[in-house]
Amino acid sequence: MITNVSLVTVWVKDLDESLAFYTDVLGFKPNADVAFGSDYRWLTVIHPDQPELELHLSTPGAPLSDELVGAIQRAMDQGQMPGIGLAVNDCKATYEDLTAKGVEFLQPPSERPYGVEALMRDNSGNWLVLVERNDVSPDQMNGAAIA
Repeated sequence: MITNVSLVTVWVKDLDESLAFYTDVLGFKPNADVAFGSDYRWLTVIHPDQPELELHLSTPGAPLSDELVGAIQRAMDQGQMPGIGLAVNDCKATYEDLTAKGVEFLQPPSERPYGVEALMRDNSGNWLVLVERNDVSPDQMNGAAIA
């Protein structure tokens, strides 16, 4: 029986630079950092408030096909790679804090039927959405216009 989601892979360009971004800029904590031979490194970070969910920072490579590796790398280079959603208590304050740290935002905080969201990129071109949820239920959002 499945009990939860415990690991999500985020494709990155450079492991050390991404580790610094996720820890120093976003506030995650280093978790696993293990070298398997000379060509593979298992690297994960966790958020202190959700240690049961690891973000696996990984560079695309074998056993993925060369075509898929190329597609992922092109998507990152173009800043088009979908990433993850991050819950925040105050989207506008988080936006200000991260902007001051040099984070690139594609969309400033905007009101949505479900709360306030902002869209940013990590240092590898992955889109990360910050979401400050309100108390509306999915049924209440049904048919709501999203600007």
